[in-house]
Amino acid sequence: MAAPTKNIGISAMHMQLLDDDRIIIFDRTDFGASELPLPHARCRRDPNEQALQIDCTADSVEYNSLSNTFCPLMLLTDTWCSSGATLPNGTLVQTGGFNDGERVVRIFQPSCSTCDWIEIPNMLLDRRWYATNHVLPDGPTIIIAILFNYTKNVVVRTYPTIPGGDPRSYPSTGSAVLLPLENLELGSNIEMEVLVCGGAPPGSYLKALNTGQFLPALNTCARMKITDPNPTWVIETMPKPRVMGDMLILPHGDILLINGAGSGTAGWELGRDPVLNPIIYHPDHASGSRCKVQKPTKISRLYHSSAILLRDGRVLVGGSNPHRLYNFTNQTGPGQYQIMTAGSANIAPPGFYLLFVVHRSVPSIGIWAQLTW
Repeated sequence: MAAPTKNIGISAMHMQLLDDDRIIIFDRTDFGASELPLPHARCRRDPNEQALQIDCTADSVEYNSLSNTFCPLMLLTDTWCSSGATLPNGTLVQTGGFNDGERVVRIFQPSCSTCDWIEIPNMLLDRRWYATNHVLPDGPTIIIAILFNYTKNVVVRTYPTIPGGDPRSYPSTGSAVLLPLENLELGSNIEMEVLVCGGAPPGSYLKALNTGQFLPALNTCARMKITDPNPTWVIETMPKPRVMGDMLILPHGDILLINGAGSGTAGWELGRDPVLNPIIYHPDHASGSRCKVQKPTKISRLYHSSAILLRDGRVLVGGSNPHRLYNFTNQTGPGQYQIMTAGSANIAPPGFYLLFVVHRSVPSIGIWAQLTW
């Protein structure tokens, strides 16, 4: 394994932390040669590939967060806009994607020093792009694009739209998180609350694409208790507008809002005014005093950037604006990576979880705990 510099050779479009503290990072495969060669003269050969039919470079990396080293991995099919989840035994399952990857299932095993991607073609019954993978209470993973009761095959419920009518999904990409659950002793009566932040006003994408006009992003968050009989959205204001942000739950229960742009939308070079200051959102504080602006980074993170929480409490941030042929000349936002410090199966499906002990808002180093039911 090599020790990384600021450039590991690929863009971190996707990242997944495994239960052995390795992080699987991967980009798309149809953008030509990356900056990281595959070992042992291995090459991906695809006669239907338009960018590069014989590609001897890696589009995926295994990064060891403990030793700060990495090694290249080999992807055979396109993972652009794919989706994934980890199984109860810790195995990473990545599904779908673009072109030759749209019906492929990919598997990566944890705790294996010599493992690489295993790809199963035509495993999916239908093409999957921008799907969602969710681990069910009894262990299997379901791949969906809507919310429904998988045991009865019916839509569970619908929710009101966020006031104001502003879009918060692609290309007006906002971010969302399920707030930390409290009072777990209530069992099925537990309250669940979601938080949606940022986005872009209607028409932002077409104006940015066709006229070069980059509208200011949304500066609001919407919060709702989804378990209430008649749920309603409560609107809050962020210190800065943000589109294409990422949200993480930190060990002490606060929310980290990071990455993104202050104007424009998702899409290549359609974001402007990078938001360099992360925000800590305190869910339990009074409305109007929940957001605290953090010190800025020097690296902008826009379209297809990513962020994940590590076991020691740091946050790994990577990606931004993947480019065809890995040509980053005159691009907005470099693709470096950085590390910054920062009761039932229905609630917690079987699998590996990071467990932190928090004392006076100071978390311990996490340990891996496997839940089985």
